Amino acid sequence: MINLVRPTFDLYESWAAAVSEFADRHIDGSGLTDHTEPTVEACQALIEKERAYSDPSTPLPPPLVHSSYWWITDDRGDDVEVVGFIALRHRLTDALRVIGGHIGYAVRPSRRREGIATRALGLVLDDARRLGLDRVLLTCDDDNEASARTIERCGGQRQMPDSKSPSGAALVRHYWIQL
Repeated sequence: MINLVRPTFDLYESWAAAVSEFADRHIDGSGLTDHTEPTVEACQALIEKERAYSDPSTPLPPPLVHSSYWWITDDRGDDVEVVGFIALRHRLTDALRVIGGHIGYAVRPSRRREGIATRALGLVLDDARRLGLDRVLLTCDDDNEASARTIERCGGQRQMPDSKSPSGAALVRHYWIQL
């Protein structure tokens, strides 16, 4: 069963295995910076970051915004596997309107094409409603058909025109989901 859990050291081994599968690529929704090694210290720092970023009373320096982070887990009785990551930004900045949006997610490569991202996105939309958001923006690279299908399955309506990424290298699709 797919669930969302707040980052916890109890799942360190599974988290480290999931992070390792991304082989030095950026992991959307993870709260990690690029090329983070999945060490004990990195896990502990991520747990602290999640606590601070999710607490609206914690001041964050611009351009950071309050965000909630979850690990996507597959719970099979006594066995809980971290299968991905998802984050909900509580508000948008001008930069997030171009790329990033309210929600970012990633599923570990060995567990893709199982509907995990769709289920996790649906669960996070419930949290967006609880935050009082009436709609959320999601973006994905134009060539990321799997992410586009996930967003569309959850009610995403594509907005035109698309935009170029800040580097100008990729075209970015924009979707709004009404809550």
